[in-house]
Amino acid sequence: MTNSKELFSEVVRQITLPEAKAEIESIVYLLFEKIWKLTRTDIITEKKTGLQLKDVAPFITRINTHEPIQYILGEADFFGKVFRVTPDVLIPRPETELLIHEILTHTKSIDKPNVLDIGTGSGCIAISLALEMPCVVQAIDVSLNALSVAQENATLLKAPVKFYQQNILQQPIIEKFDLIVSNPPYISQQEKQHMKQNVLDYEPHTALFPIGDDPLVFYRVITRQAQQALRKGGSLWFEINEHYTNEISEIMITNGFENVTVVKDWNGKERVVWGTNS
Repeated sequence: MTNSKELFSEVVRQITLPEAKAEIESIVYLLFEKIWKLTRTDIITEKKTGLQLKDVAPFITRINTHEPIQYILGEADFFGKVFRVTPDVLIPRPETELLIHEILTHTKSIDKPNVLDIGTGSGCIAISLALEMPCVVQAIDVSLNALSVAQENATLLKAPVKFYQQNILQQPIIEKFDLIVSNPPYISQQEKQHMKQNVLDYEPHTALFPIGDDPLVFYRVITRQAQQALRKGGSLWFEINEHYTNEISEIMITNGFENVTVVKDWNGKERVVWGTNS
């Protein structure tokens, strides 16, 4: 290869994922930028480089086994920050940024709220909130490995978040909070067959699929606990599975939450449900 553009085109050609060419190109652009500091402009302008196909070959092999590019790179972008990720945590999704945006929009009037993030994973929600608004943030997860990743992210990003191991299905919330947020496991067993191989084969199933046959078990348990743990007027925030919007809203209303609101993402999918504790 004589230049970065030719090398880029050859790498794209050798990737065999069942994805559109634009998606494959976005993966390769990300790889070139993060590993070899070659920008899109460098590639488009055919910048000369000592990089050879043999240097990229191991990455092509991993990509072709459907390993997510974020795990290959060991990082993912979220809400303007770079988070470390490993197979112990779910890869932060752009859709979850809507959850952060909505919380920031609707809680401006609360003076330094106490916040609890349930099922924190990489810590992306808790850390983003801690960095974006004056608040006191705690975060819990059942996985010690996930908590280790979250703590590393908080340290790297200088976010004042306290992390604890807790199984929300078995251990109650004992403190009082102004805001509780969760992006719990919400993919039903029936939806597995429609999922991409890179998600099924590599991302942690405990963060994807609820335990047992009830896909809403985490919403039921968290809502009941939040009704007791939230101060009057405090708010509960969920990222949701669009197929269960009505059921999740009803769970919140039945447990005494008011002004229950559904927010759609930029793809028109119902993505966030929140309400206030009466």
